[in-house]
Order: sequence, then C-alpha cells, then structure tokens
Amino acid sequence: MPASFSALSRHAWRTHPLIPASVVLHATAAGATAWHPSVWPWAVSLVAANHAVLTAVGLWPRSTGLGPNWTRLPPRAGVGQVAITIDDGPDQEVTPRVLDILQTSGARATFFCIGERVLANPGLSREIVARGHRIENHSQHHRHHFSLLGPSGMRLEVERAQETISAVTGERPRFFRAPAGLRNPFLQPVLAELKLQLVSWTRRGFDTVTHDARLVHARLAARLAASDILLLHDGNSARTLAGAPIIVEMLPRLLDTIARAGLVTVTLADALP
Repeated sequence: MPASFSALSRHAWRTHPLIPASVVLHATAAGATAWHPSVWPWAVSLVAANHAVLTAVGLWPRSTGLGPNWTRLPPRAGVGQVAITIDDGPDQEVTPRVLDILQTSGARATFFCIGERVLANPGLSREIVARGHRIENHSQHHRHHFSLLGPSGMRLEVERAQETISAVTGERPRFFRAPAGLRNPFLQPVLAELKLQLVSWTRRGFDTVTHDARLVHARLAARLAASDILLLHDGNSARTLAGAPIIVEMLPRLLDTIARAGLVTVTLADALP
C-alpha cells in the first residue's frame, strides 16, 4: 500500500472526543434511570441536549466535531498552493468549458462528482481525469436528506459512488464531501472503512444561488492565502443575467488572482501527507 494512502487510512480512523463522550452519556443516562427511575427527567434532558449538540455540529460543514475534516490543505503540503474544488458534476454543458479554462491557465482541480452523473457521462468523466484533474466522491445521488440517513443509508450512498467512479475512471476516490456539507455521526465510520478523508472548504462563493460573477469572485478571493480550499460548482451552477454559468464567467478571473498572488493550484490528492 502506498505510504500516502496508508497515512490517509490511519488519519481517517481518529475521531473527536465528542463521539465517545456522547456514547458514555447515553449509557450513563440509561443506567441512572434503571437504578433510580425518578431521575428520568434529568436523563432525558441530558440526552436531548447531547442530540442537539451533535445535530448542530453536523449542520456546520467546517466542523471537526464528528471526525477529521479538511478545511485547509495540510500545512507542509499547502506551501504556496491552493486547491480548487468543483462540485455536483459532471455537467454536459458546463464541465467541458471549465476544463478548457483550467487547461488554458495550466491549473489543476478536484471535481467532487455525483455517482449517477458520472455514470450518465462516462466519456466526460474520463476526460476530467485525462486532463490531469481528480474525481472524488460526492455521494451517488446527492440526496437532500443525506444528513438524516442512518448507517446503512449513508454507506449505500458513499459506497455506490466509490464503485461507480472507480469503474468509470479507473481511479478510486480518496476524498469525500457530503452533500451541502451536512452529515451526522454515522458518516465517519463509513469513511474510515472505505479509507476516505472528509473535506469541506476554507471559503465558498455561493455560486449556486448568486447571479453576479464579480460577487462570487470577491467571496473566494478575499484573504486568499496558501493552503486554501475553494468551493465552486459546475453542476447546479447559477447563471448570470445573460444566461452564462457563473463558474464559466468567474473562473478565469479567479485563476488570474491566484497566479498574481504567487500561488499554484493542486488537487487534494497532491496534498496527501
């Protein structure tokens, strides 16, 4: 097994103390109620509060409370580098134009693709990889209720996307981004078993809902620094008033900003320890 992949696997198995603490709290509440039934209101209140905390952490995409989560590139790997990540594709209309823009600038990107879209666009998916980019796992169907799924539901979504992307492109994803960044405590054990690293972002442009390319660029370029992970979309991209995909209008300017800052673009896989 390559050293980088082994390191990723070891990293994935670590979890935040919040999870075992929650398990202990539930067990303690159950035991206390069994021995002293009169304390059940306090036990229920503690469990409910714990669930509220876990829910809040899962709804915060950049949190590490449910397990390891890249919000920036690792320090040593990210020296002078930034990662452009592009979600929700591949899109038959938008993705080829994005690939051409990246090629013109000599930039590399990480595409978090939806499994069923990879299956529907196998040639385009292989072209992404052939042009020097990486395709990573963004679930099989990008379900809006992904964060509400149980262990088996989450496993099915993540595992099917792994199989789909691997079969179509010949490369097995090493990273996972949850739909909308939302998750629950059942996700990390699945990622650990599949040797996937969870990734969120440093900043995003909200390019699925913003129709002004200048505003999207400003959000991504503000305080741009080495090790940043930037989030864009080729799938579900918003449109300008003229009907152009926001990413197509904005990406050349963003790449110019990155170059003028003396930074280079890398894939997330390039940044593995």
